[in-house]
Amino acid sequence: MLPSMFGETLLDDFFNEHMMPAFGRNAQPAARTTDYLMKTDVRETENAYELDIDLPGYKKEEVSIELDNGCLTIRAARAQNKEEEAQKGRYLRRERFCGACSRSFYVGEVLEPEDVSARFENGILKLSFPKVPEKKVPEKKIVTIA
Repeated sequence: MLPSMFGETLLDDFFNEHMMPAFGRNAQPAARTTDYLMKTDVRETENAYELDIDLPGYKKEEVSIELDNGCLTIRAARAQNKEEEAQKGRYLRRERFCGACSRSFYVGEVLEPEDVSARFENGILKLSFPKVPEKKVPEKKIVTIA
């Protein structure tokens, strides 16, 4: 068994940093921290689309949703409390994410903000919006040449 100070991905870290340094931890420090955030399930029902977005540890007040030009953007931001941290002692390892993350989905230009319903419960943001009727492509009408 490996000591816990090496973390859960010792071999991944070794290969990323030593075999391919350009793609290692130092290349994109934020990507390693945020690659597991905002996991999303998209479900299609008869009349709507539903999204379940994991935001564990976030409060409702830390999440915002914006609809602009058919793009639905979800943002979540959480700040570290330095005063609280100083009172509790020094951390040897921190795996909880503090910062901002966002995710965008194209949902169609016809939707309005009032068409989107949102609830936040147990660390999961649940969004629902109606299906936009597909535009019918006009049939080609062929004119015969006499």
